[in-house]
Amino acid sequence: MTEYDVIVCGGGPGGIAASIGAARMGKKVLLVERYGFLGGGATAMLVNPFMTYYSGERQIIRGIFQEIVERLKDMNAFGNSLMKETPWAFDPEAFKVVADRLCSENGVNIHFHAMLAGVETCGNEINSIKVVTKGGLKKLKAKIYVDSTGDADLAYLAGVRVEKGRPKDGLTQPMTLNFRMANVDLERMPSRGEITEKYIEAKEKGIIDCPREDILFFFTTNPGVVHFNQTRVIKHDPTDSESLSKAEIEGRRQSWELSRWLIKNIPGFENAYLQQTATQIGIRESRRVIGDYVLTVNDLLKTRKFDDVVACGSYPIDIHNPEGEGTIMKYLEEGEWYDIPYRCLVPQNLNNLLIGSRSISSTHEAHSSLRVMPIVFAIGQAAGIAAAVSLETGKNPHRIDYRILQEELIKQGAFLGDNVIVE
Repeated sequence: MTEYDVIVCGGGPGGIAASIGAARMGKKVLLVERYGFLGGGATAMLVNPFMTYYSGERQIIRGIFQEIVERLKDMNAFGNSLMKETPWAFDPEAFKVVADRLCSENGVNIHFHAMLAGVETCGNEINSIKVVTKGGLKKLKAKIYVDSTGDADLAYLAGVRVEKGRPKDGLTQPMTLNFRMANVDLERMPSRGEITEKYIEAKEKGIIDCPREDILFFFTTNPGVVHFNQTRVIKHDPTDSESLSKAEIEGRRQSWELSRWLIKNIPGFENAYLQQTATQIGIRESRRVIGDYVLTVNDLLKTRKFDDVVACGSYPIDIHNPEGEGTIMKYLEEGEWYDIPYRCLVPQNLNNLLIGSRSISSTHEAHSSLRVMPIVFAIGQAAGIAAAVSLETGKNPHRIDYRILQEELIKQGAFLGDNVIVE
């Protein structure tokens, strides 16, 4: 059995960045991914576009994320001027290729079609993991692990304390099956507000059965293709396979119903068709680990800065109602951002695990901001580098000098604000 320095579970934005970050420090890295391609939310869940990675005019998420963006631009697979407030559309097929290339160029070993199935622990450490493959169960071993599953699967199976959903009842934010309509006449297509008015009328008449309160679409990198982040699937558990299966079915039902309604009722859609639904339903929220620090909504809204900052974010608090209609939005002060401290990436009670995804230690409200893909890229890069620093210094993740981590993050192009001084 080959032993690796670092095993990263989950090949989404966090896992990609974690793997490359650790590999660039000379570590032998294995990236384990359940599908046959990388990207996670960006590809399998068809989440698009990237949410903001700016604070005012200042770009606050860089590093490996920016490398991805630049390569997408080189492939004419990034950006759309039609959506002024969110111009960061990208081609998910190009994203898959870019992720493959970046990982290969940096020496990351990739194991596709492998799903985490078990964890063996010894004391306060993970000894090995088991994955399900076409050939059966396979045992994999590393010195240190990064959980980039998005759902804290590795941490949960290793016995780490986790929380799920909102405090009062454990309900998570709704899931959404993203879909795309092609052959749309964009010049004749009404505004979002006009379509929403007709959508509300159709709901009141019982023509549409979807608990979202409005229409949400984005333009894409492809002519005549419109991306809908529209379906709202409530009261299902994304960590339970039976509940998740029902959510997938409901997401497809809503997607088909909405696409038929658009074709019959909205100008510009007369000759359109449902081009695709996502490979899997999009999950906004599931498990969150309990780490050495729990990031709170007050930390975000007060744009708190931390000495051990490893990532920054400016996306608003964005909570889709777990029970139906309504979305809570709370914005940061213009031109400001919040820090994510390293301690949020370190789960309690384990000495060789880091969290490199949206499931870092945070409250339900704080999580609603940091869950978006650019921030997850930054979190993942920090986790991967922290894993490498832990191995190089011989100190477990709870005890490493965060200044060494920050120095390497900055070397790899990350933004850590104005207060981090690297000698």
